[in-house]
Amino acid sequence: MRHWGLYIYGCLALFWGGLSQAQEDSEKIPLTRLLAQLETQHDHTFNYTEETVADILVSPPDKSLSFIEVLQNLSVQTKLVFTPIGDRLISINPPEVNRVCGYLKDRSTGQPLAFATLQTNAKATVSDESGYFDFIADEASDQLTIRYLGYETLTVGIPSLLTGNCIDIVLDPSSEALDQVLLSSYLVEGISKLNNGALEVDFKTFTALPGLIETDVLQTVQALPGIQSSNETVSNINIRGGTNDQNLVLWDDIKMYQTGHFFGLISAFNPQITQQVTIEKNGSEASYSDGVSGSIKMKTEDRINKTLTASFGLNLIDANVFLDIPVGPVSSLQIGARKSLSDLVVTPTYEAYFTRISQDTEVEANEGQVSNTDRNFNFYDVSLRWLYKISNRDKLRVNFLYIDNTLSFNENAQVENMPLSRESSVAQISLGAGVYYERQWNKKLSSSFRIYESDYRLRAINANILEEQRFLQENSVSETGIKAKTTYARNETSNFTVGYELIETKVTNLDDVDVPLVRTLISEVVRTHSGFGQYKFRSPDAKSTLKVGLRYNYLDKFNASIIEPRLWFTQQFLRHFGVEVGGEAKHQITSQIINFQNDFLGIEKRRWQLSNNGTIPIITSKQGSVGLNFNQNGWLVSIEGYLKDVDGITSQAQGFQNQFEFIKTDGSYQVLGCDVLLRKKFKYSSFWLSYSFMDNQYTFADLDQAPFPSNYEIPHALTFGSTYTHKGVKISAGFNWRSGNPTTLPVEGAEIVAGAINYGPTNTARFPDYFRVDTSVRYQFTIGATRAEAGVSVWNLLDQTNTVGNFYRINEQGNVVANEQNALGITPNAMLRVSL
Repeated sequence: MRHWGLYIYGCLALFWGGLSQAQEDSEKIPLTRLLAQLETQHDHTFNYTEETVADILVSPPDKSLSFIEVLQNLSVQTKLVFTPIGDRLISINPPEVNRVCGYLKDRSTGQPLAFATLQTNAKATVSDESGYFDFIADEASDQLTIRYLGYETLTVGIPSLLTGNCIDIVLDPSSEALDQVLLSSYLVEGISKLNNGALEVDFKTFTALPGLIETDVLQTVQALPGIQSSNETVSNINIRGGTNDQNLVLWDDIKMYQTGHFFGLISAFNPQITQQVTIEKNGSEASYSDGVSGSIKMKTEDRINKTLTASFGLNLIDANVFLDIPVGPVSSLQIGARKSLSDLVVTPTYEAYFTRISQDTEVEANEGQVSNTDRNFNFYDVSLRWLYKISNRDKLRVNFLYIDNTLSFNENAQVENMPLSRESSVAQISLGAGVYYERQWNKKLSSSFRIYESDYRLRAINANILEEQRFLQENSVSETGIKAKTTYARNETSNFTVGYELIETKVTNLDDVDVPLVRTLISEVVRTHSGFGQYKFRSPDAKSTLKVGLRYNYLDKFNASIIEPRLWFTQQFLRHFGVEVGGEAKHQITSQIINFQNDFLGIEKRRWQLSNNGTIPIITSKQGSVGLNFNQNGWLVSIEGYLKDVDGITSQAQGFQNQFEFIKTDGSYQVLGCDVLLRKKFKYSSFWLSYSFMDNQYTFADLDQAPFPSNYEIPHALTFGSTYTHKGVKISAGFNWRSGNPTTLPVEGAEIVAGAINYGPTNTARFPDYFRVDTSVRYQFTIGATRAEAGVSVWNLLDQTNTVGNFYRINEQGNVVANEQNALGITPNAMLRVSL
């Protein structure tokens, strides 16, 4: 009887299953009938062959779904590919091989993750507002890496996604990072504003900017509101009116004291190995000090690559190579290198750059009997990053960076009817190395330890052939830093971070003249002990964010204590609006000075120095800002006002070229400013217009003038840009207009008094307005299995003459002569990159 019971139960189960299937099939309708209904309801036309849709039954989608959601629903049911063509036509095609689709969601809340980055070895895409993504993988054996700020990076194999359905993929919130994207595509795709106030550039999704042929890190940041370069070089970036030495520049947490190749015209950081840049203008992390004006933090990729990647690039300035080499299943090594082409060929771009850096310097000048020949300049850099996943809880990163710029030339003259020649040269070298270790104790607790060494050296030999004199100058910095911090994630919306940092900085300056024998060597060391704590909170709906921190610094040489509070708060309201409030206090003990205009042959006049807490004070700053954002339907309007006060600056660090050129005193500057951005984003294009206002005033108690305009005051700056990106084509064009730099003029009619130049009121005159039009075009294509990219760019398309600096001297005839420095004229460039 028992066997008969099982038999009857099985028959009932089969009957009930068949009945259920019959009921389910009865609820479905032919796809062709549904398509006809949709064409009428949504005013669209479907294009397909009869064979593609024949005999396909579908369940009618919910009537509350949008048209796009209906197409996604049908794609999941039928495995067909629905492709929009134009505004009204939808093409329907059979399923493609290796088609991957899915929905990204938060593991805890189930909320969709919009604008996440998804990348295979050959392709990259982003998820839409509903977390949906869809693309065709080139290889079924490939891997998909998913990144979303504030979440753990996830890598999955493509085979596991080829299920025929669009599956849900969940990401785990990071226990340490609560920062999320507040405004995506801030200017263009790849530039985002985070809810901690920072701006982030992700070069994996970055499109293009006008005039840039490569993803030059420090040229890119100058496109952002409030960041400019008064003399058009990357070694003189001014964040909200500050000097370049007031910027904290980090490469994978290694502090860098040299930022430019070609003595400042291009970035010294290889764009192929530098994948992400974060710019902080205010409200910075409590775990960082220095950089009273702002911070520029560069990072290499933190993903362990499991397949060999290689690329080779060539432009009219340099050749470069990049390798990403797997070292076993849990380790990978990245190597990047660049070398100037001047040893092989002198291009028009190289000539334009060389002319720019040699203006009014001893490299260019030919005085009387002396002539300069055999000018030779080259640069190169080598970058290395090694990642090792020791275990599921332990990670190790090792970095190395070497930068070299060398310029040499011969001074020639006839002395007592004998031809003489002596070489002059200037070299700028940096070396950085760092080790970073991270331990994830559990889901809530993590710790990290970092140690780095950063060395910088600037050396020049100036041969005075007529006086048979040799002048040697050196400036060197050696810095060692150690940092340990621990983060406790109380829950998914808040965390605490505490830590300790020790930084030892040594600066040496040498001046050595052989005839008469004069040698001056000054070497100083300062150690800074710092403790810091920070609390981050994000509301469950992600509309409110708070970051508050405190940093305590003790400078043992001066027995001085400095306390630095940090704050950043964002609040979203009325769906499309957001308000930001930020503030910080910071300090720094290093600055750059100019002793003479011909220091280091006039090519690189600035030298680093340490504070002595006396004639060279510790520089301190206080800053506050308030901003308002509106973001809807591709429109973005951002307005941010700020007030900044920086104290302890020295006159020698400001680059005066007037009556204050040789005066040594200290003072302060105050900046009141506002940054405005208007951007409109379309499907394939983006347009933006930014405006910056600035009132930047010096106060020096020992100078016989009331507060006067800063050397870096740009009252008005306007930038317009546009980009178009579609099917591998990237086109960008735009212009930059700003007020001319301030300058000081000799008194007309009384230019010389008592044998010296008689200057008028300081910085009350200005050069003509600065104006520059740039454009660039890049195209990505494939040659078999090889990916390639080619492009051309033109900097200063209209060949506008822009004067960015000047100084005056009295010539042999007793007249005042002006020496002007102009920015780059029309400068074309071209590139080709091949990736394997």
